[in-house]
Amino acid sequence: MKKNHRPTTVEQYIAQAPKEALTHLHQLRGILQDAAPLAQEILKWGSPFFVEPRFLFSYSAYKTHLGFYPHEASLEFFREELQNCKTTKRSIQFPYNEPLMEDLIRRIAEYCVAYVQQEEDQHFW
Repeated sequence: MKKNHRPTTVEQYIAQAPKEALTHLHQLRGILQDAAPLAQEILKWGSPFFVEPRFLFSYSAYKTHLGFYPHEASLEFFREELQNCKTTKRSIQFPYNEPLMEDLIRRIAEYCVAYVQQEEDQHFW
């Protein structure tokens, strides 16, 4: 498979990710699969998404960091614990040269699953 072809599956996405990303990428995917075992993994807008059937979280591999995009409510809920992380309104960045914050990611993912399941609104986001 050529690197410049756009992936159509999560497996292809991972295969095309930067070499530096692979350890964090596999760790993050495993954590998210454990937190949301009923979720479907799909590619949307070129990135892996977990949906159940609404958006739970997604992630993207970049050259120097892994981007994790949990439900926006979870970022606010965990804001204090995320103060040492590079965040935006909708994402958390995990540099490859630092250990992945597995426990925090797991708790955020579990929060997302519970939050989305208790919502009555059926919108995707």
